[in-house]
Amino acid sequence: MKSVSFVVVLALLCWASALRAEVEVTNYKSAVEGEHRTAAYAQRDEYRNPAATLAFFGVAPDMSVVEIWPGGGWYSEILAPLLRENGTFYAAHFPVETEVGYFQRVRKNYAQKLAAAPALYDKVVVTEFHPPSGVSAGPAGKVDRVLTFRNVHNWMKAGYDQRAFDEFFALLKPGGVLGVVEHRARPGTDKAAMGASGYVTEAYVIARAEAAGFVLEAKSEVNANPRDSAQHPQGVWTLPPSLRLGETDRDKYLAIGESDRMTLKFRRPADVDSR
Repeated sequence: MKSVSFVVVLALLCWASALRAEVEVTNYKSAVEGEHRTAAYAQRDEYRNPAATLAFFGVAPDMSVVEIWPGGGWYSEILAPLLRENGTFYAAHFPVETEVGYFQRVRKNYAQKLAAAPALYDKVVVTEFHPPSGVSAGPAGKVDRVLTFRNVHNWMKAGYDQRAFDEFFALLKPGGVLGVVEHRARPGTDKAAMGASGYVTEAYVIARAEAAGFVLEAKSEVNANPRDSAQHPQGVWTLPPSLRLGETDRDKYLAIGESDRMTLKFRRPADVDSR
């Protein structure tokens, strides 16, 4: 009888897990394919693979999620509707108190984007991320997921990449996940070349995360692009969407597509206190 009960319980658990996965896929599809998405953003899905990426990071509609530096809102267009009803979405944007013109413009445009569509974005919690300022990107030790897309090279150049990973660790609850997508440099690329090109080695990102206390749980090739050599005149900005060389070899770089990217999943150990 006990063995039968165990089999029944196991079957129910498997069914519940499968059902949850099916619900999550449905929610991803709704958010990714929604008519609300900016057309130019949706055209990049073939390179950014949002549904598969969020599934790899284990993002669920009932979670609290911090997106670090959402920029113009590419991923926010997906995460905000996904989390609106049962979760919490923190958009940790550029600091308000800044003299950087680019930061000012992009944050202002982001605020206008949210205000223009309250049915989608009325529950977005806009915070800030700027380690030198000591501002809080979210509630410490309370977040299920921290996600960052193509930002590590910026923090390297600014000189606070390790502080960034330390803050991610502090934000996450024990057992929480940090998801990192970043332009991928060839193994052995030195730090100066990484900073100049925008491409970062997997080893460097892993080292920063591990120094903060994270454990690397998994890697995915979902955002890989084997056509990208990571060797271009203007670094990663040579490729679309930037196309910094203008019309020079434009067709060549369009054929390559967006950059080759690592997709790394780190976990904050469940038995480690916040730092």
